[in-house]
Amino acid sequence: MITWLRSERDALPDTTRALPLGSEAPGLLAAGGELTPARLTEAYSKGVFPWYSEGQPVLWWSPDPRMVLLVDEFRLSRSLRKTVARFARSPECEVRIDSAFERVITACAATPREGQDGTWIVPEMVDAYIRWHALGSVHSFETWISGELVGGLYGVSLGRMFFGESMFSQRTDASKIALAALVCFCREHGVAMIDCQQRTAHLASLGGRELARSEFERRLTPSLREAPIVDWTYHSKLWGHLLSLK
Repeated sequence: MITWLRSERDALPDTTRALPLGSEAPGLLAAGGELTPARLTEAYSKGVFPWYSEGQPVLWWSPDPRMVLLVDEFRLSRSLRKTVARFARSPECEVRIDSAFERVITACAATPREGQDGTWIVPEMVDAYIRWHALGSVHSFETWISGELVGGLYGVSLGRMFFGESMFSQRTDASKIALAALVCFCREHGVAMIDCQQRTAHLASLGGRELARSEFERRLTPSLREAPIVDWTYHSKLWGHLLSLK
C-alpha cells in the first residue's frame, strides 16, 4: 500500500517503501497532498518528484534505478559539437537563464512526447513551479536566436544539485544546446550530477546513465548540504567550457 498524504503535516515516507520493479507502478511512493514550495522542497531533498496526469491526485515517485547525467560524462557527438561551436561563435545566438521562465515551462507542457498521450506538466504543476521559481529554486536555460526563444529546459536547484524536469525545441538541437549550457554552468559551479529521473535513449546518447536508488541518494545527500548557487547569470567565460566539451 502506498502512503496517502492528507495534510501538509504528513511527511513523505522513506523511499525504500516505493513500489518495486515488477509492480503495476514501480517507483510510486505516495499520493495526495499539494504542490506547495514546502512540500516540493521536502520531496526533492529526498530524491522524490511529482508526476501525474490531469484528473489524478498528485503522485510522488522515487524510481529505482534512477537516470542521471554526471556532468563530467556528458558527451557530444561530432555533429552536435560542430553545432554547439557554431552557436557559441554566432553573435545572433545566445543562452539566457531565467529570462522567460513561464514561456519555457509552458512550451515544455505543450510539446508532444513520443509514446505519451497528453502531458504530465498539468496546469496545477505549471502554476506550482512558477511560484517556486519566484522563490529562487527553479530555473530555466534558454536558447535564443536573433531575439527568438527557440528551445530550452527547466529544473530545480537545491544546494549544488540540479534536478532536470523537461525541455523543448523549436529548432534542430536547440534543447541540446540548452543542456550543453547547463552542463557548462554546472561544471563552473561545482554541480557534479543532474537528475534526469527516468531513462530515455536520448539522454543515454548524451552520456546519461542509471544509478541504483541507494547510490543516487548517497551522492545526493552531500550535494544538498552545500551552499546554494547565488549567481544565475550566464557569463561569457562559460563559452570556453562550451567549446571545450568532449
